[in-house]
Amino acid sequence: MQKKIFKQKLNRLDGIALVLTAVLTAVAGEFKVIPFNGEVFRFGLGSIAYFLLILIRTPKSFIQTGFVTGVTVVCFRLFGDMMLDEFQLSISLKNHLPSFMFYFLFACGLSIINIEKYKTFPLLLGTWGVILEFVGNGAEFLLRDWLLHREGLGLRDWTLIGGVALFRSYFVVGLYSSITISEQKKRVQEMLGVGSELYAETLYLQKSMNHIEQITASSHDLYRKLKKQNLQELSVQALAITQEIHEVKKDSQRILSGLTKITTEKRNDVFLLSDLLGFVVTANKKYSELLKKNITFHLSVSIEFETDQHIPLLALLNNLMANAVESIKDMGEIHFELYEDAGCVCIQIKDTGKGIPIEDVPIIFEPGYTTKFNDQGAAATGIGLSHVKEIIQTLEGEIQIEVPEQGTIFHISIPFHIIRK
Repeated sequence: MQKKIFKQKLNRLDGIALVLTAVLTAVAGEFKVIPFNGEVFRFGLGSIAYFLLILIRTPKSFIQTGFVTGVTVVCFRLFGDMMLDEFQLSISLKNHLPSFMFYFLFACGLSIINIEKYKTFPLLLGTWGVILEFVGNGAEFLLRDWLLHREGLGLRDWTLIGGVALFRSYFVVGLYSSITISEQKKRVQEMLGVGSELYAETLYLQKSMNHIEQITASSHDLYRKLKKQNLQELSVQALAITQEIHEVKKDSQRILSGLTKITTEKRNDVFLLSDLLGFVVTANKKYSELLKKNITFHLSVSIEFETDQHIPLLALLNNLMANAVESIKDMGEIHFELYEDAGCVCIQIKDTGKGIPIEDVPIIFEPGYTTKFNDQGAAATGIGLSHVKEIIQTLEGEIQIEVPEQGTIFHISIPFHIIRK
């Protein structure tokens, strides 16, 4: 049943895409350049919109898309002619019917060459686009010329048709490639964000595992002591508690193993430091907008290199930047500076928020410390900064805090050889 419903939804989406392609192509085709005398031949945006829409969402049937789009374009132009005073159906049909030939032949060509396998090869994709557009435009002209009993175009005119085909096809391919790269970058950014959060949670789970180990050992030790004292009932309860804790430990180990595998696989990639910092700033700009705050971000980077430690770096930087965003009430600034000093990569994050009380500085990295409360007055978990400290320790780095008159400044230093690929 669910499979049938899904198929119906998919068919509905295909139908909507088909209609949108046909209508948008027809409308875009009215924005045109007419290189020859009269309206015998036009170069419009219709073919650009048509090719681009097909690349963005491959139709279920190229032939059907070409047929429906061709008919829609012809009908749209006939309707436009009907608005004129001197409308003659036969003449309008002869003028516009050949347009159907272009869209139908273009779609047939895309179906034959299997356009999907060329989408990752822009030069080949553009070449096929030029060929198909030249053939489609040529067939359109020849049919119109035959219907209207006009003389054919000369070499100069055919050269112009080829030049326009070259320009329009590679323009569409370039535009499509830009859209694709933008979407891929967005997906990578989202995946890195998820990966950094998983990495931070992995560290916290590892810390919890250590506590579980200690509790298990203590419980078993209590069981032995109670048994020696012949406190049978209490010793049985202690043993049961130990066994339950052991089960929790095994489940936690399975979860930790899975998370560790995921974060380790993600860390095999290499990223430029400037790209990572761009991801951090972009993400926290969106976060500040979500909180309806007007925050200006200042980024200063004096070094550049590749790193395979992007997951821990994103985890700690996102955490500190998010804290900075949350500390600012309505409007403020965040300064992010990165430079090299004495063989270390130095990071400074400064905000103009409410700051941290000077007496709290010695305890801010302890689990449970927080200055954030929700609308009901409940405190946050207070694990963010403790995560940050653990991440920095795994990178053999150091973190210090400075409390000026306004805001907070975090100073981080990490050995260069640890994070540089």
